[in-house]
Amino acid sequence: MALTEQITKENLPKHIAITMDGNGRWAEQKGKFRVFGHQNGVKAVRETVESAAEIGIKFLTLYAFSTENWDRSKKEVNALMTLLISTINKETKTLMDNNIRLDAIGDLDQLPEKCKKELNQAIEKTKSNKRMTLILALSYSGRWEIINAVNKMILEEAKQVTEEGFQQYLNTKGVPDPELLIRTSGEKRISNFLLWQIAYTELYFTDTLWPDFRKEDLVAAILDYQKRDRRFGKTIA
Repeated sequence: MALTEQITKENLPKHIAITMDGNGRWAEQKGKFRVFGHQNGVKAVRETVESAAEIGIKFLTLYAFSTENWDRSKKEVNALMTLLISTINKETKTLMDNNIRLDAIGDLDQLPEKCKKELNQAIEKTKSNKRMTLILALSYSGRWEIINAVNKMILEEAKQVTEEGFQQYLNTKGVPDPELLIRTSGEKRISNFLLWQIAYTELYFTDTLWPDFRKEDLVAAILDYQKRDRRFGKTIA
């Protein structure tokens, strides 16, 4: 039986988040510059997005660039921004063909103007697509998002703070919390990703470096998720 046939469609996570880690190490293992790993990571993105939509996932969030990544070398940051622009240009047609809507979260004002322009154009072009929503976390960190939400509440002079009310100030307003968070490369850290949203998210770590991540890896993570007993702090009746 194929792996995909083992998936229980009635128990699919509605939202999967992925920390795409290991591009640099993948390149270094091959004696290449780090940007070579980022370039090859695009193939993993394409296959993962298409596979998630095919399986029936409704929301997929990819941690593409953190606020901390701005501290990397100027050469690597420039290469990443150039790669982001070219990838958005090339993949918009794929998103349209697969009925996938693109969105983005993070401190997007920090992105280069050309990058913001391409991103906004792709978001606008795909806004009516219904099959799945692909969310790119760009210039993003969980702490930044929480502080940003608090500052918005202060400006609006919010009188009372509730969980439901606070969520309306987050970048992910209107998006369900992820049920499954996948991190590649063997590292077992959250790395400042969706800190508010993953309170009860199932965590899955794989040693696979991101450029090698394929459909079977995504399926393996989903199957592992489906074996878990999600009690949300409650006891079994």
